Amino acid sequence: MAPESPLALRCEAVRKRFGNQHALDGVSLDVRRGEFVALLGPNGAGKTTLFQILSGLFAADAGRVTVMGVDMRRHPVRALARLGIVFQQPAIDLDLSVLSNLHFHAGLHGLSRRVAAGRIARLLEDFGLAERAAAAVRELSGGNRRKVELARALLHEPAVLLMDEPTVGLDPASRAQLVADARRLAAQAQAGVLWATHLVQEVEQADRVIVLHRGAVRFDGTPAALRGATERDSLEQALLALTAFPASPIRAAERATERVPA
Repeated sequence: MAPESPLALRCEAVRKRFGNQHALDGVSLDVRRGEFVALLGPNGAGKTTLFQILSGLFAADAGRVTVMGVDMRRHPVRALARLGIVFQQPAIDLDLSVLSNLHFHAGLHGLSRRVAAGRIARLLEDFGLAERAAAAVRELSGGNRRKVELARALLHEPAVLLMDEPTVGLDPASRAQLVADARRLAAQAQAGVLWATHLVQEVEQADRVIVLHRGAVRFDGTPAALRGATERDSLEQALLALTAFPASPIRAAERATERVPA
């Protein structure tokens, strides 16, 4: 990813409370087009709440979210139109065929039949699913079902791809394949990816890692910088060190030189 890549997603001091609990406490982060950013944190860190705000399901109590410069609170339809989303829980019609699922989603985004057909054919080929296009989704393996959901999220050529714990329930080989597919296809489309997970093995090759803990950003930088900042040899050890107790945020110094202002 070139440092001058346009800013795709920005969160500024986002806050969300449920009763007396701060689910998000001033979260700020950004993702540029073509950048693969891992949102890493233990269960209960606030990842799902953040994704619910980013996908328009919840409204933040305070703060600002923009997608390609469009304010989500002021212009939600325009902002959400630039997002592709794969939720933690599968959200696909198991009884429809792969092809029917994708055409239905294309119609929701107003794509013409001709444009949709071309994009669907290309994505099915990219995912190795062309021969299963007529199969009902329930006939597919868990990994292939997730590939259909990823293809669906990319159909309208979004600027930002949100992936909320997308490998839950998949075997290690399927998890690795889905990460590789998301990185490859998003890079081709110059979409920024925000990949939420608690599995550190999924983020080793990320451009950046953002560690979320107890609703706050504890670190934002490269995987190597995270290991260095915590003086640990592995990302798993680094995450444990950073989330074992409340701590002040750590921000990689290198970002000052390798990133450009929005």
